[in-house]
Amino acid sequence: MVSNYPVQFDVDFPSRPLDRLSTAFRLLLAIPIVIVITMLTGETLRDDDNTNPIVIGGAAVFLPLVLMLVFRRKYPRWWFDWNLNLLRFSNRVTAYMALLDDRYPSTDEEQAVHLDFAYPDARQLNRWLPLVKWLLAIPHYVVLFFLWLGAAIAVMAAWFAILFTGTYPRGLFGFVVGVLRWTNRVNAYAFTLVTDQYPPFRLS
Repeated sequence: MVSNYPVQFDVDFPSRPLDRLSTAFRLLLAIPIVIVITMLTGETLRDDDNTNPIVIGGAAVFLPLVLMLVFRRKYPRWWFDWNLNLLRFSNRVTAYMALLDDRYPSTDEEQAVHLDFAYPDARQLNRWLPLVKWLLAIPHYVVLFFLWLGAAIAVMAAWFAILFTGTYPRGLFGFVVGVLRWTNRVNAYAFTLVTDQYPPFRLS
């Protein structure tokens, strides 16, 4: 991995030509798996009078986790395992959509996308930071907004490159992976709450 930050993320650069046909129709092919990940990460449903939203899936875990850390100083292991595995799956889907891997995202196998962070000792975490981490991360949201705009352009350029050459330009590949790495660090700090170490402002 590329740094000593507690959240480690990387994607293997493909050592073989990428499939041009699946690349050409990636948005269409990804629809089923995008539906799955959307439902898992917190789809908002509304009742008939459209007034009472019901949140299902992974997004519902965040607020209870904040309360657990603040009042009980506990991070239940099953919540940690859920968050880690959900993020791993989500990153496989994102990597597939970003053309970094042409293998259909697995719901359980690591494939070429590697994300890891250690199970935290809740007693070593600052008790009150979970209440404001999302606020402290605002500078990262601003930077990531522009980085994701750049990543979208990079993916479009890579789409043409793969169609003509079967290869993802390494510079573009490294940039998109770096944006994903940065995003995962911010998510782990502000929402998964596994570390109090502020994320660095860098792609590596």
